[in-house]
Amino acid sequence: MNFNAMKKSVVILLGLFVLTASAQKKPAYKSGEWLKFRIHYGILNASFATLKLESKKLDTIPVYHVVGKGKTTGLARIFFKVDDTYESYFGRYDNKPHKFIRKIDEGGYTKDMEINFDYSEQKAQLIDKKNKKEFDFDINNKVQDLLSAAYYLRSKYTLDDLTIGDSIKMDMLYDDDGVYQFKLKYLGKEIIKTKYGKVECLKFRPYVQSGRVFKEQESLTLWVSNDLNKIPIRIKADLAVGAIKADLDGYNGLKNQFKIIMD
Repeated sequence: MNFNAMKKSVVILLGLFVLTASAQKKPAYKSGEWLKFRIHYGILNASFATLKLESKKLDTIPVYHVVGKGKTTGLARIFFKVDDTYESYFGRYDNKPHKFIRKIDEGGYTKDMEINFDYSEQKAQLIDKKNKKEFDFDINNKVQDLLSAAYYLRSKYTLDDLTIGDSIKMDMLYDDDGVYQFKLKYLGKEIIKTKYGKVECLKFRPYVQSGRVFKEQESLTLWVSNDLNKIPIRIKADLAVGAIKADLDGYNGLKNQFKIIMD
């Protein structure tokens, strides 16, 4: 088992899992929503990831504050240690990100970054606290960060907006690599078995960079619930060595009823 590839894969999935929901044109979520995901690599329960959403104010701006945490557990923690925290403050009514925080510790590889978005100047300032550096990036009014993107998508799209084969694209900024375009392809509907029962899902293909971790650009597959919540249910990835899977393992505070198909 290639534990180095496993470590990189878990880290990438913790980030990608929060990106990949589609939704109706009114908020599919509310303050107090909490989601938990269990990530498996082979026979190991490699990690847990959680997302918690709360209403707050950033200065005088009404925002949602979402905190995403990811951590390896049990036997997997012996081979690699991941302890990541991501935070986003985004507009409660327009979904624009105002502040993004990324603090990670991945087997000794650490980052401590903060991004502040200034739409009047069309600029974003990234502060690298670890290396005591600052970067400025040009942005537009549609840019998203790693976490705000998920909630933006959950509020923007309906099933009527999606045709099999279509792709959703957006500009994203969450690291010192700058703004890049994220792409998500819609593959259709599928019913999958979960710990809660059968769930009808919308199936997507997030495009990733092929190389040492993923076999090819289309190595990831994602399922989100086809209900008014549009929460991530499962994600699978074919790796250069082995495969990894993440499943919804817990939830609380959903705005709408979670639809489960009864046999």
